[in-house]
Amino acid sequence: QVQLVESGGGLVQAGGSLRLSCAASGRTFSSYAMAWFRQAPGKDRECVARIAWSVTNRYYADSVKGRFTISRDNAKNTVYLQMNSLKPEDTAVYYCAQDRNPWRSGWLSSSDEYTYWGQGTQVTVSS
Repeated sequence: QVQLVESGGGLVQAGGSLRLSCAASGRTFSSYAMAWFRQAPGKDRECVARIAWSVTNRYYADSVKGRFTISRDNAKNTVYLQMNSLKPEDTAVYYCAQDRNPWRSGWLSSSDEYTYWGQGTQVTVSS
């Protein structure tokens, strides 16, 4: 059974930065793409970033491109989301998720493509 545990959320002023972490356990981490989703109150869950099993392939939603960076450390079984220039509209619960199949690349943004999810971490950006 895979476990994903997020950390690093919090309250930050607009223009500030936060770094989210997601520690994984349970199956070969390096074989699977990982993604970060977010869900704001009353809105659908949105994929904001994805990193393939091959570390160099990274994908971003237009809403965060140029501000967020996804990365992974396979030796630590951890994926990160560095969030800069935060805006009030980035306020949401952020979730990490693991691809349902190994060795996949490409921008797979549907939650149906992911089997395992973390519990979520709240990010609040004040104006």
